[in-house]
Amino acid sequence: MQLSIIIVSYNVKYFVEQCLLSIYRSEGIPSDEFEVLVIDNFSADHSVPYLRQQFPAADYPQLHLIANKRNVGFGKANNQALKQAKGKYILFLNPDTLLTEHTLADVLRLAETKPDLGALGAHMLQTN
Repeated sequence: MQLSIIIVSYNVKYFVEQCLLSIYRSEGIPSDEFEVLVIDNFSADHSVPYLRQQFPAADYPQLHLIANKRNVGFGKANNQALKQAKGKYILFLNPDTLLTEHTLADVLRLAETKPDLGALGAHMLQTN
């Protein structure tokens, strides 16, 4: 497993949906080389059932939806997912992030050329 993608969610089911769609549109990385862990911090907007309906486990086996029974906070939720992550590399994404089709492949290609890499940031673009 090359990559674990961690997304913490709280009352943003439509943002998470768009983020996940951008991940699954990625080119250059086979779906069995990454996993996505969405940690929901006890959302009141029914995020977890909505995402389970939009991304059925049979079609998205690499997606792990974790429903917290209380809001543990952003940092703790990230650490919670990190303990379960199996990837060689970890990508923390905010739920309102949209990736280009080549982002994941480009990041992994660069990471493989830097054996002492500790962290990597991406150029962020906004609609304006």
